[in-house]
Amino acid sequence: MIELATLTQKLISFPGITPDQTGCLDFIQDYLENLGFVCVRKKFADVDNLYARIGTAAPNLCFAGHVDVVPVLHPESWDHDPFSDTVIGDTVYGRGAIDMKGAIAAFMMAVKNRLKVPLNGSISLLLTADEEGPAEHGTKKMVDWLQKSSEEITCCLVGEPTSVSRVGDMIKVGRRGSLNAIVTATGIAGHVAYPDQCLNPLDLIIQFYNKLKSSPLDHGDATFQPSNLEFTSIDAGNPTSNVIPGVASARFNIRFNDCHTGDSLIAYLKQTAAQVSDRLSLDIRVSGDAFHNAGHPWADQVATAVESVTRSRPVLSTDGGTSDARFIKDIAPVVELGLCNALAHKNNELVSLNDLATLQEIYFTILKH
Repeated sequence: MIELATLTQKLISFPGITPDQTGCLDFIQDYLENLGFVCVRKKFADVDNLYARIGTAAPNLCFAGHVDVVPVLHPESWDHDPFSDTVIGDTVYGRGAIDMKGAIAAFMMAVKNRLKVPLNGSISLLLTADEEGPAEHGTKKMVDWLQKSSEEITCCLVGEPTSVSRVGDMIKVGRRGSLNAIVTATGIAGHVAYPDQCLNPLDLIIQFYNKLKSSPLDHGDATFQPSNLEFTSIDAGNPTSNVIPGVASARFNIRFNDCHTGDSLIAYLKQTAAQVSDRLSLDIRVSGDAFHNAGHPWADQVATAVESVTRSRPVLSTDGGTSDARFIKDIAPVVELGLCNALAHKNNELVSLNDLATLQEIYFTILKH
């Protein structure tokens, strides 16, 4: 357990804010090469990526993750250095402990233990420094590279923090899709005392909002919760109270299940906007469609490994946000399993050594079978 704690704390000590890896991938590459892995580094734009593999035969079990972390916005509110290399008591402390350097370290240690006996098949790792940001030049580009290189992955395990109350109580067997949009309304500016000479763009935004929110997109099913549309801002850039603005815009997000695709929602949004006014325009970006592996043997194998270690069957879930699994699902069945997510992205992020040890044991059990 001491070796696992030291390894995790070492990974945390690299302060890699997206898209910087600040030496973390270099350290991991050196560690894996000493175990016999063949490592390939690929850089797309300003993002560094690592693919490492040991073995040449199928099946190829790939662990995917990210070494980048979200910024520490208020370091003065942390009890200790968020990028320390020192283990504190029975906890590993710092930014990335939960999301997700703890999981990477647990898998590295599980691999080290697994390689003490002959390996049937292959083990690989796919690591990026571009998950917490735009996610354009990390796993997404690496998946393209793997396909062009004819590098086949049989199944994939993503180390995102999926657990809730205890390690392994929930695994992700799919994710909802995500759509981000900006709607812009162009009106006619003027004095509030003469509304007959103006067209208030905020009225158009509100009409569009009401149409979208008047009925649910769907009611969900056995695999997914209902799709959800939320407006996150409305802005007219107007510092005064006696001028009707000429332009207003609003941002919103849709987290959608497999009742929809990104393309079908784009068509629906454009149709709804046209029903309100031809003065509405939309800027839409779909970051991923919904997918699930709920009935796939790989999901059952991971759940069985969890149960053998924790003596409890995990919940198979598709809720939560997006992850790089949305790119990997195009080339292999993917399941997500990691630490408890309560402290992810929060001040004083930390993980107990017991939780790390449990996750390492689960990963080892998966590798063993």
